[in-house]
Amino acid sequence: MSSPHSDSDTDSDQSQSGSEPVRHSDLSDSIFRSYLEFTGRSSATNTDLSKIQSFLTSSSSGALSCLICLERIRPSHPTWSCTSVCFSVFHLICIQSWARQASDLSALRASTRLPISAQKAAEVSLWNCPKCRVEYPQSQIPKTYFCFCGKLENPPSDDPWILPHSCGEVCNRPLNHSCGHHCLLLCHPGPCPSCPKLVKARCFCGSVQDVRRCGFKNFSCNNVCKKLLACRIHCCSEICHQGPCPPCPVRAVYRCQCGKREEERECCERLDFRCEEPCEKVLGCGQHKCSKGCHSEDCGPCPFQGMRTCPCGKTVHEGLSCKESVPLCGATCSKMLSCGYHRCPERCHRGQCIVTCRTVVIKSCRCGSLKKEVPCHQDLTCERKCQRQRDCGRHACKRRCCDGDCPPCSEVCGRKLRCKNHKCPSPCHRGACAPCPVMVTIACLCGETHFEVPCGIEMDQKPPRCPKPCPITLLCRHGKNRKPHKCHYGACPPCRVLCEEEYPCGHKCKLRCHGPRPPPNPEFTLKPKKKKSLHQSECTPGSPCPPCPEHVWRSCVGQHIGVERMMVCSDKTLFSCENLCGNPLPCGNHFCTKTCHPLKNQSLPSVQQARSEPCEKCHLPCGKEREPACSHPCPLSCHPGDCPPCKVLVKRSCHCGSMVHVFECIYYNSLSEKEQMAARSCGGPCHRKLPYCNHLCPELCHPGQCSFPEKCSKKVTVRCACQSLKKEWLCHDVQAAYRNAGSDPKDISKNQFGHALIPCNSNCKSKLKVIDSELQLRRPKTVEVKEPDTDKHGPKRKKRRERVQEVTQISTLQKIVSNVKRFLLLVTLLLVLVAVSYYGYKGLIWLNDWMNEVEEKRQGRYPRI
Repeated sequence: MSSPHSDSDTDSDQSQSGSEPVRHSDLSDSIFRSYLEFTGRSSATNTDLSKIQSFLTSSSSGALSCLICLERIRPSHPTWSCTSVCFSVFHLICIQSWARQASDLSALRASTRLPISAQKAAEVSLWNCPKCRVEYPQSQIPKTYFCFCGKLENPPSDDPWILPHSCGEVCNRPLNHSCGHHCLLLCHPGPCPSCPKLVKARCFCGSVQDVRRCGFKNFSCNNVCKKLLACRIHCCSEICHQGPCPPCPVRAVYRCQCGKREEERECCERLDFRCEEPCEKVLGCGQHKCSKGCHSEDCGPCPFQGMRTCPCGKTVHEGLSCKESVPLCGATCSKMLSCGYHRCPERCHRGQCIVTCRTVVIKSCRCGSLKKEVPCHQDLTCERKCQRQRDCGRHACKRRCCDGDCPPCSEVCGRKLRCKNHKCPSPCHRGACAPCPVMVTIACLCGETHFEVPCGIEMDQKPPRCPKPCPITLLCRHGKNRKPHKCHYGACPPCRVLCEEEYPCGHKCKLRCHGPRPPPNPEFTLKPKKKKSLHQSECTPGSPCPPCPEHVWRSCVGQHIGVERMMVCSDKTLFSCENLCGNPLPCGNHFCTKTCHPLKNQSLPSVQQARSEPCEKCHLPCGKEREPACSHPCPLSCHPGDCPPCKVLVKRSCHCGSMVHVFECIYYNSLSEKEQMAARSCGGPCHRKLPYCNHLCPELCHPGQCSFPEKCSKKVTVRCACQSLKKEWLCHDVQAAYRNAGSDPKDISKNQFGHALIPCNSNCKSKLKVIDSELQLRRPKTVEVKEPDTDKHGPKRKKRRERVQEVTQISTLQKIVSNVKRFLLLVTLLLVLVAVSYYGYKGLIWLNDWMNEVEEKRQGRYPRI
């Protein structure tokens, strides 16, 4: 078992006397070592040592205080401890003064109330322990300073390894119940523990024998007792118990001692059963009967035999028979009357004297304020109150005219004790009141470590230090993740974790945890050692999170992009930029041209909704593109939603171009591409000519190019050069013949298509010559016309070619010059860019300042919402 050490005495002792050594904080193991080695650490042992442990805790922690002066008991102070019940420790000077005052007061009262001398009263006077009120004789007033066990006078106080006021040796005091063994602990405060020796012991009824600790040798076997009861007839039927057996409870009919009456009674009452009738047995004289009550012994001799006297006792007669009565002597009776002052004035007589004394005397009332002659048997009283001071010296007697000494004061003292918390519960008395007997337990927060101090000094004590973890559950939400700390007094240390409580805006609080904290124990008020710091904490514990301090970009009231401002998140101030509103109008096609203004929105607060302005109304013509797309504008004014279907008639020719179709625009544009091609077809033969011949397409009207134009199967008349011979060929054969001859069928005119494909025969030569002659007559003119042109344009082409060749032949010097020019041009461009960037940045700064000034001037136009 370890004894927690409190720093209460360390702080105060070092502040007053720095030379005192620091005491060892754990002396319990050394004090209990020999006892625990003998008994072990059983539950009964721990319970037996708990009271000693509390005394040790108070002594080692410096919490011992004198109940008389209410001052702390230092290790160097001489002390005295009560060894009867309470084992309280007092200053030696204080207990000596207390004992002398109490014994002197006791001797004074004894000498005034009893017929003894003052010296005899001083010898028999007693004094009480201030706490347990156990009485001690005057001879036991302490005169010297002893250790707890009483072996060593003036024990040392400078050894840090020995308990204060202890000798450090084995206690060796005889244990309780006079078992013959002695205490095994080192010199210690408080009661000695129970004897740990093992002895053979019997149970209370003596039927079972067992080996037990000497301090717990008295035990019950839980069987029926079966001891013979005091009646010597029946046995005890209760469970084995301590102490004598109860009276025999067996009921039966028994006779009284004289044998006259029978009643049903318990067996334990039969020996004392006496009837209320006289015995009336005949005595030995045979003349008189026994006048005693019911009894079992002999009645004895007749009381009227032997020496007898007259009723007043003055005359003695001998030899008279028991049958004869004693004669009267005739003298005055002179027996003391009931008043105790006068005697009977009548002559000797039989029977009792007069009950009331009729002698007239002068009497004073009980309080002494009235005197009067009255019969002796009559008490004289007045109607006044006594008003004499009682022995307490504080209250007057309130009884009506009392005689002799007034009764002791029966009121409670009620004066406030020195502890200032309780009142004196004793009867009203003289002198100082006894110290407050209440002991206050000072414990740590969990209650595992504690010590007791007298009432009245608990405010000056510090709670003991406890090595166990703090049992207080933290109230903030970081309690589960927080590092545990030791048990302490007062409030728990503040939580150092960041709060991180989420605001409604989505940000988290970045201050230290300011959640609720458990309140400190208000039982004591600890004096602060240091001055309070003037530094204010970030947030008071238990208070809600402050407004969100985060900076966010917030747009203007018109929700424009690019005009946001950096603002505190909790600041709900709105601002208006000077740009156009630009929000879509109800038509959905155009935008508002007003200056930036608040918009109506259900999510905005009611104050901003009250200040909102509607956008302007649109009066422009509709400019939306139609669905399906067409080139015709909507005839309606600007409107929301889709435009009406386009009913404009559009003309589309067929694929071959032979006819024109008329369609509604919505109908034609809603068709797919294939459906449009099918709708435009005229359904007749294609009227387009083939590309390689002059024949029409043999297919029906179709989109795109005609298919397989080189495979035309129309018949073509083919002639010779003189056109004398002719034949019919298929068109694709004619085209193949032109291709074989090295000419393209496209270049053949319609009149010459199929000409000169057949060779002429002998019959055609004369015709050929005539044709050649005619051609020669025509050719010179054509050549003459063409030749000049050819000669004229020939030199120009030559000059151009030469000029190009001359330009391409550039010298090396020209190349260097051109490169230098390019370099200078590049440097100039870079300088221009740097200048534009610099002055542009300056201009932006100036523009920003100017816009801020303009906004400050226009705050009156758009106040905060």
